[in-house]
Amino acid sequence: MADFPSKVTTETSSPNSQGPQQGGNSLRQLAAGVTTTMDTFFVRSIPGILMITEIVLGLLHWALIASGPYTLLPAYGWVMFVAVTLWILTTILFFMILFSAPQHLTAVPWPLTVMVYHGAATVLYLSAFAANAASVHPFQGFYYYGHFAAASFFGAVVTVAYGASAFFSYLDWKGDGGNAATSTVPT
Repeated sequence: MADFPSKVTTETSSPNSQGPQQGGNSLRQLAAGVTTTMDTFFVRSIPGILMITEIVLGLLHWALIASGPYTLLPAYGWVMFVAVTLWILTTILFFMILFSAPQHLTAVPWPLTVMVYHGAATVLYLSAFAANAASVHPFQGFYYYGHFAAASFFGAVVTVAYGASAFFSYLDWKGDGGNAATSTVPT
């Protein structure tokens, strides 16, 4: 028993982290940590593809409106507010899901949160699309008419994409086991 302390090692750091010549190793470890927390399956799933579509076409939608004199009609103020705000929020939500925030923030009911977000975004984008489509006519004959007409089309496509995302979010929420009574009843 007297020789027990001599067999114990008290080393507190790994040999790889000692010395300045190992600096590239920490960069490799950081890259490995990022790729292990990235949910690459989400990008290939239908909700992920829909969110990428919302981001790309939403950017195109508000860029087309911003390229014209949208301040001439008050309706385009609402369209720009909805388009830019939802584009920013969707981009943030996409990256949060991509980098596994639902696994790290378990206190948030993610399926319900995503469903409510996409439902509200669908309603807001539907109102923005209606305002955009109704406000195209005064620009007929002007150079920017095509910009606003194309923006109206892309607004409709983004509205459909948000509606589809709301539908798939609803299916995800219902499939999450939200009703404990149905899973405990024998069949």
